[in-house]
Amino acid sequence: MQLFSTYKLGSLELKNRVVMAPMTRNRALGNIPSDLMAKYYGQRATAGLLITEGTAPSANGLGYARIPGLYSAAQVEGWKLVTQAVHDKGGRIFAQLMHTGRVGHPLNMEEGAEIVAPSPLANPGEMYTDQEGMQPHPVPREMTKADIDQAIAEFVNAAKNAIAAGFDGVEIHAANGYLVEQFINPGTNQRQDEYGGGIENRIRFVVEVAQAISAEIGGERTGIRLSPYGVFNGTAIYDELDATYAKLAEELNNIGVVYIHIVNHEAMGAPAVPESVREAIRGAYSGTIILSGGYEKARAESDLEAGKGHLVAFGRPLLANPDLVHRMEHDLELNQPDFGTFYTPGPQGYTDYPISDQ
Repeated sequence: MQLFSTYKLGSLELKNRVVMAPMTRNRALGNIPSDLMAKYYGQRATAGLLITEGTAPSANGLGYARIPGLYSAAQVEGWKLVTQAVHDKGGRIFAQLMHTGRVGHPLNMEEGAEIVAPSPLANPGEMYTDQEGMQPHPVPREMTKADIDQAIAEFVNAAKNAIAAGFDGVEIHAANGYLVEQFINPGTNQRQDEYGGGIENRIRFVVEVAQAISAEIGGERTGIRLSPYGVFNGTAIYDELDATYAKLAEELNNIGVVYIHIVNHEAMGAPAVPESVREAIRGAYSGTIILSGGYEKARAESDLEAGKGHLVAFGRPLLANPDLVHRMEHDLELNQPDFGTFYTPGPQGYTDYPISDQ
C-alpha cells in the first residue's frame, strides 16, 4: 500500500506517508513545551511526519490559553525535549508557526502583547480564558506597515528558533482564519494599501512570509497549510477564492516551499473543497501535496493511488491512537477520542491512550 511506503520530502526520508495533523492541545503551561508534551509527540513518532500544534512566533500571536511559543530561549529548550523524543524513535517533525491575529484575548497573552490584525474587525463569538471563562473577542488594532514588517521578522525568528530546537522544518499556518489567512480573505481584510484589495495584494503577506522563511532556513524546510473554502474564525467564501489559491500556489511554487498542506473541513461541517480548487493548486505547484480532512485508511489509500496527493494527514485518529500506523497496517480496532479532554491540562486524554498489544 502507498500509505505505508517511504517518501522523500525534500532531503528527508519519511518511513511512511502518514502525517500527524497539527492539533491544538493546550498543555504548554507558561507557553513552554514540557516533558509531558515530549512524551505525547514521542508516542506518535511512528507516523512518517509529525506537525506540531499551532505555535506562536511572538507574544502577539499567543491568542489561546496554554499554547506554546517559539520566540524565547526557554521555549526553544522546551521544544528540544520534543524533537529529541521524536528523533529517538526515527520520526520527523515540523513546527507549525501560528500567529492568531484577531483570534485572541488579553487574558491569554503576556503583559504588553497586542491583538493585531489586517483590519479592525472583531472575530465573531467568544474566546475561552482560564481566568474568566468565555469572553468576547476584542476589536484588534489594524496593523501598520511597520507592524507587518515586524510580524514577518517574528515568523523568520521563530523559524530560526525551530531549527535551533532540532525541528526538521516549519509549517506556516495560513489556514483556519488566523493572521495569515486574515490577510488572504477579503472578509477579514478591508485594507486600502498594498496588502488589501485585489488578489496579488491580499496574498502579499503570506508570500513575503514564505519568501523570508525560505531564504533563512531553506525552501526544503518550509511548508504551508491552506484551507480554501474553510469558514473557521469568521472567514467567508468569496467570488475570487479559486483564483486566489491558484495564484498563491503559483507563487509558492516559485519560492520552492517543500509542501502545501490542503485542509478540507467538510467532515467538521464546513463547505467541501471543490476538486477544481485542488486541481488548480496541483496544476500550479509541483511540490508535495499533503491531504487533510476526515481521512481513514481506505480513503487515504484511494486518494494516494488516484494521485490527489503524496501524503495524508490524520488528526483525531492519531490523537486517540499513538500507534495508529500499526493499527491501520493490521486492521485493528481504533481507540475513540475523548472530546472532553482535547484542551484540558494534564496527561488525561493526552498521553494515556492505550497502545495495542496485538
